[in-house]
Amino acid sequence: MTPPIPVTGLTRAELTDLVTGWGEKPFRARQLWSWLHVKLARDWAAMSDLARPFRARLMASCAPLRPAIRAHQVSADGTEKWLLGLADGQVIETVYIPEDARGTLCVSSQAGCSLNCPFCHTGRQGFARNLTSAEIVEQVLLARGELLLRARRVTNVVLMGMGEPLYNYDAVARAVHILMDDAGLAIGSRKITLSTAGVVPRLDAVGRELGVNLAISLHAAREEVRNRLVPLNRKYGLGDLRAALLNYPLKSGRRVTWEYVLLDGVNDRLDDARAFGAYLQGIPSKINLIPFNPWPGTAFRPSSPEVILRFQEALHRQGFVTVIRDSRGADIAAACGQLKGQLPGARPRSAGAEAPASGDSTP
Repeated sequence: MTPPIPVTGLTRAELTDLVTGWGEKPFRARQLWSWLHVKLARDWAAMSDLARPFRARLMASCAPLRPAIRAHQVSADGTEKWLLGLADGQVIETVYIPEDARGTLCVSSQAGCSLNCPFCHTGRQGFARNLTSAEIVEQVLLARGELLLRARRVTNVVLMGMGEPLYNYDAVARAVHILMDDAGLAIGSRKITLSTAGVVPRLDAVGRELGVNLAISLHAAREEVRNRLVPLNRKYGLGDLRAALLNYPLKSGRRVTWEYVLLDGVNDRLDDARAFGAYLQGIPSKINLIPFNPWPGTAFRPSSPEVILRFQEALHRQGFVTVIRDSRGADIAAACGQLKGQLPGARPRSAGAEAPASGDSTP
C-alpha cells in the first residue's frame, strides 16, 4: 500500500505540486495551505470550501493532521507540557513557556536523543528515531491551536526539546522553512532558535540556509570536563567548535547564545568561568546559565544559588551578557533536561553510565 502523505510536512511549493499532479487547479493548493497553516484545521471535515471529491481524496491519501494528545499538564508557573503519541507508537514531549511579552514553544526533533549526555534525562532513555518534518511542524500547529482556545499565543519556537536537531538536519530545515512561510505560520527567523551540542559540519548550513538564532549547549570550556558531559565533544572538540563559530555567518546584530547547565563540583568553579570567558573571545555572545533540574536516579546535583551568582559575576567581569535562566515547569518535569517520552525499541541507559570514549553519535 502507498504510505499516507504527510501534507503538514510539505512546503507550499510541494503542496502545489501534489495538488496539481492530481489534476486540481493551483488555487486548491492555496486553499488547502490556508486551512493547514492559517486556520489550523484539525481534520478534513472542517475544510468546508473544498469540493467534496477533493476532500475525499485528501482523506483517503493523507496522514492525520495532528498527533494524539496522550497527556496534557500545566505547571504552577503556567508552563504547559503535551505528551504526544506518534503514528508508530513513539511518544514525544512539547513544552510551552508563557511570559509577559511572548510565548515560547520548545519543540522536539527526535524521539529520544542519540547524544547520551549523562546529566540529561532525555539522553538517558536512549534514541528511537528522527522525527519527520511533519511531526516537527505539527507540534507547533497543535500547540498554537490549543493555546488560542485560552487566548494564549506562540510567538517564539525553540528547537531545544528532545533530540539533537543537527542529526536530523534535512527534516528540521524543511520544518523551519514551513514555520517561516509568510503565507502560513509566519514565524520570523529572529523568533526561531536552534540549539545544538555542536555538530560542527552542519553549523555553517544553519547560518546560510536557515538564518535562525543559534544556541550552543556547551556546559564546559575545558576539554576533559566537556568530554564527560557532552560525549559529542570527543568527535568535534572545543577547538573545532570555536573555529567554526569564529567563521559562522552570523546575521548583523545577532549573537550566539551559549547554554551552560551548572553542576555542583563539576563545572561551576571560578576557574571554569574564566575558561568559559576566554573560550568565547572574538565570538559575539550572550550566555544563559541554567540551574540543573534533577531527575530520578541522577548522580548530579545543582550548584547552589551563591555559586551560580559568583559564576555569573565572573563572566560579567569578562564583559559578557549573562542571564541566569528561570527553571520553568520543573513540577511537571518540563524543565531543561527533564523531557522524557516513551520509546518502543530504544535501549535505556543507566543514570550513572558514562558514554564510550570514542565513536560516532550519529543515529
